[in-house]
Amino acid sequence: MNSINENQPEENQENLTGKYAIEKVKELISQSDVCFFCTAPATGPSEGVRPMSVQQVDEAGNLWIVSASDSHTNQEIALDPQVKLYFQGSKHSDFLYLSGTATLSGDKSKIKELWSPVMKTWFTEGEDDPRISLIKVQPAEGYYWDNKHGNLLAGVKMLLGMVTGQTLDDSIEGKLKL
Repeated sequence: MNSINENQPEENQENLTGKYAIEKVKELISQSDVCFFCTAPATGPSEGVRPMSVQQVDEAGNLWIVSASDSHTNQEIALDPQVKLYFQGSKHSDFLYLSGTATLSGDKSKIKELWSPVMKTWFTEGEDDPRISLIKVQPAEGYYWDNKHGNLLAGVKMLLGMVTGQTLDDSIEGKLKL
């Protein structure tokens, strides 16, 4: 543990597994569904990194993302399905890292379930556009950084810490095993 955590008078480590890990993933992604989605092979100009939006986290903890079937993302997943996702919910909390396995799908009923009119910007033929595909990410593990009691209380504790010279930041972090 590093010196900042050692100076913290409160417990600020909590590893989560199973349904508790899934609940934390859902909570954090609800703060911001946009992530940096990273693939190992780099066939495109972004070197395997691109922003993507998660449309759904299902009850099993799988993340569902809409993608173009002819994209570099899909090509790279076909070469190596291991992916990493990095989320930032706010300036001070709601950070999440996940690693897992991605699979590609053309499930029309799931596409219909996840469809949003704004997607027509990229899929001009609507929800029946033949280029629409789904990426299902099954996370295996990850790590999170958050506040225990929300940003307001965290800010108050930081101010108190500044005045008293103590480390009081209301932080919580830990490993996730899904």
